[in-house]
Amino acid sequence: QEQLVESGGGLVQPGGSLRLSCTVSKIIFDSNAMGWYRQAPGKQREWVASIDWGDFTDYATSVKGRFTISSDNDQNQVYLQMNSLRPEDTAVYYCNTLPVPRSWGQGTQVAVSS
Repeated sequence: QEQLVESGGGLVQPGGSLRLSCTVSKIIFDSNAMGWYRQAPGKQREWVASIDWGDFTDYATSVKGRFTISSDNDQNQVYLQMNSLRPEDTAVYYCNTLPVPRSWGQGTQVAVSS
């Protein structure tokens, strides 16, 4: 039984937008800050954005001003609104706990190409 399930990825043109969703088990959602991570081909997985209790958010410099993380506490969902997408945003995106991630899910593929 998966505890973290990502969805919403796809292929978009540069400058386009996507909204990623993560369905989180209640046990994990209620006990941890949540974040989005990504792994591009040939690169290590990196942290992208986070949201904690009280809805404090933080972002990697590479996505600041373009991405917005949010959560729905009643639905146990975490979202990542991605605007002004660039080819370098191409990666598999994962949601997980922060600061220490748990086991990784399947992720959702985001491809930005013209």
